[in-house]
Amino acid sequence: MKNIAFYIASRYLLAKKGSTAVTFITWLAVGAMTVAVTAMFVIISVFSGLEDLNKELISNLHADLTIKSNSGKTLKDFNKVNAVLKSNKEISHFSRVIEEKVYISYNGKGDIAYLRGVDSAYTKVNPIDKDIFYGAYPGFKYSNEVLMENSLDNRLSIPVSSNSDYATLFMPKPGTGIINKEEDIYNKKDILVTGVFPGKDQLDNYIIAPIELTEELLDLPKHSAYQIVIKLNNPDNANSVKQQLLSSIGKDVDIKTKEEENAAFWKMINTEKLFIYLIFALVIFITTFNLAGAIIILQLDKKQQAKSLVSLGLPLSHLRQIYFYTGILIVVLGIISGLILGTALCYFQQYTEFFRANETLPFPIKIVGKNYLIVSVTAALFGFAISWVFSKISKEYITKN
Repeated sequence: MKNIAFYIASRYLLAKKGSTAVTFITWLAVGAMTVAVTAMFVIISVFSGLEDLNKELISNLHADLTIKSNSGKTLKDFNKVNAVLKSNKEISHFSRVIEEKVYISYNGKGDIAYLRGVDSAYTKVNPIDKDIFYGAYPGFKYSNEVLMENSLDNRLSIPVSSNSDYATLFMPKPGTGIINKEEDIYNKKDILVTGVFPGKDQLDNYIIAPIELTEELLDLPKHSAYQIVIKLNNPDNANSVKQQLLSSIGKDVDIKTKEEENAAFWKMINTEKLFIYLIFALVIFITTFNLAGAIIILQLDKKQQAKSLVSLGLPLSHLRQIYFYTGILIVVLGIISGLILGTALCYFQQYTEFFRANETLPFPIKIVGKNYLIVSVTAALFGFAISWVFSKISKEYITKN
């Protein structure tokens, strides 16, 4: 009986209907489901692409693990921390970092910048040297050679790789007392810009310099560090390595993974993705009322056939299954066609980059298997529920004139 119900349902969908209105309403429901599924799949694929784009944008901002002090800015007992890190086989490279705000001045122009002092191993942890599009990464032979973010360099019009054009960094001195001369207010150092790199909205106004320069500006002893950034052999083991380091170093330090350093950022991204999903789930839910209309119109149009089937001994439950299977077929056809169309649009965007967020940035697209599952399950859940509800016709409806 179930096979008969499915066969009749497939005939209702594919065969010529009793009236043009039924045909139109049925394929309108299929078309509406197709459009809704296509839109949801494309938007979710765009967000998957945005996730990868954001990971790329912040890849040079945080390392696999970052060690900071729990009390004060400067890490205490650096020699102990250094020994523990060198003995851990899970760690590929690590680097000392000191970061502070500074005032930079050149040729009458000034601006506030972030000075990030790093040692020579920093590029092995965060390969920022690969992003340089003009000039070269500092050779660390001289402590006043720096790498500057492009927009900051443009605002101040600082020449790159010029041996005669120096900018000046000013770092306020801590402490109290009477100020008798200029040197009591701040430390200052002349710097030479050897190269520029794009900030990508994450490293805007940054200056990358040898850590010796920051130690001199801040009057810190040698081998000082505000934080230590770590690159792992296998980034997937970040949490286990974090626990190993905490047990070896002690609770005087705070260790965070890349995800924890960017917790607020990823929370915002995931929240946006959730709201977009809920909005398009609502769109699909509203779309399924076209399906309800198609089932109701089909019931009215096939009422005489339903009476004949019941008279021939077809149970009412199997008659209901006919309308339920009809709804399922409409939903499945809409999902399949929607996913095919959505995939085609995604590949079109990947290869042509036709749709753009701005003049230089095309909308990123990433096609992943879980997106097919999310969209299919959402559409099927609403579609099957609507089909089940509106297939529950009563016996009186069939028998009455």
